[in-house]
Amino acid sequence: MESLKILVVDDESRMRKLVHDYLHHAGYEVLEAGDGEEAVEVFFREKNVALIILDVMMPKMDGWQVCREIREYSKVPIILLTARSDERDELLGFQLGVDEYITKPFSPKILAARVEAILRRTSKLTKEETLVCGPIKLDKVAHQCYVDGQPIELSFKEYELLAYFMENQGVALSRETILNHVWNYDYYGEPRTIDTHVKKLRSKMGAAGDLITTIRGMGYKLEQGQ
Repeated sequence: MESLKILVVDDESRMRKLVHDYLHHAGYEVLEAGDGEEAVEVFFREKNVALIILDVMMPKMDGWQVCREIREYSKVPIILLTARSDERDELLGFQLGVDEYITKPFSPKILAARVEAILRRTSKLTKEETLVCGPIKLDKVAHQCYVDGQPIELSFKEYELLAYFMENQGVALSRETILNHVWNYDYYGEPRTIDTHVKKLRSKMGAAGDLITTIRGMGYKLEQGQ
């Protein structure tokens, strides 16, 4: 694995060490910051930071403000850590351009898996800013979906679901696999919730929705469009 730089920002030294050690063992170069101001300084001083793991509650400058500062200049992936499980916090995070949202306490193994998934996704973004499957096109920069050249309105999860299908065209995906990658690794909902979202997604896509085929007893597959 190429040694990518990850910036870990948390005012708790024990938390930073825990995350640092686990990610270092996974082959990443880990940078640290103990507060929001230091995080911004390190990010702009260092070159090519691939991802930021950012705590919300910190002295000097909280995680929300750090997000705002960095998003003025960069689309670097950000994983937000918080001790609160509040839907309003999560919505604010996504509005600020946060890529993932993890509630403490969490498993370092799960965090590392989330990091790997995001970096795999964003490394594709630099090479494939547009995904195409038959009449379906996803503009990943604009976060917009088109069918036969016409834009269609998708919810955040519908878009993420379709993007995951398009990144895995022709691959049979179980419901559990889809939940893990689209709803995050700590989602404990009923796997059949996938069926509801796929049904809504198909209806919005019209005839193109038929490209999402059902695999009985397993999950779904997006057929490779012609």
